[in-house]
Amino acid sequence: MAAERRKRVRRIVRPAWSFRLLRATGPIGTHWGWDRGTPVDRHYIEGFLDRHRSDIRGRVLEIKGPLYTNRFGADVTSSDVLDVNPANAFATIHADLAAADGVPSGAFDCAIVTQTLQLILDVRAALAHLHRMLAPGGVLLATVPTTSRVVQPGPEGVDYWRFTPPACNALFGAEFGEDNVLVEPHGNLPASVAFLHGLAAEELPRETLDRYDPNFPLVVGIRAVKNAG
Repeated sequence: MAAERRKRVRRIVRPAWSFRLLRATGPIGTHWGWDRGTPVDRHYIEGFLDRHRSDIRGRVLEIKGPLYTNRFGADVTSSDVLDVNPANAFATIHADLAAADGVPSGAFDCAIVTQTLQLILDVRAALAHLHRMLAPGGVLLATVPTTSRVVQPGPEGVDYWRFTPPACNALFGAEFGEDNVLVEPHGNLPASVAFLHGLAAEELPRETLDRYDPNFPLVVGIRAVKNAG
């Protein structure tokens, strides 16, 4: 009887010990995972861009810096950087993406907009400007968060939104046409918990990262193409 009681106690105690992270009052890391390796959301973002690297060509526009243009671009003929922050020395265009009337229409073959739209109150206006700025046949490669800590107000803006896959289908489909939009959600519960705790992708088993759970997406990638006509 005593041995059986000890087994029951161990079955009760082990789950409590295993889920100690859920009782934590703060994250393990406070730098999104950058200080430990690759942030978990960036693992999915970079995978998405790598799969669509053939779209990153010609005249390319990227937000905040040319990091992914340089890393994944193929046959890039010109590279521009747009940022609302006038202090950004990388930016060749200083504009609010939701009020970018000064940016010429049809100017780019590709636009890379990663983890940006959640910081723009008028998302529909931003998408309309991105559509306008693309040349016919141009491609928008965007990513948005579904699960994330809140970005505190600062030079990057105010953190307004989180996006589900159906929201991405509706928003991007309304601007580009449903048949021109591909929505790719990524992530699962342990990946989301790890990201919220500021852990790095390198700290998770590959099989965990590769599994997608539609109940717990972490990030959504969107490929939207402007009609060639």
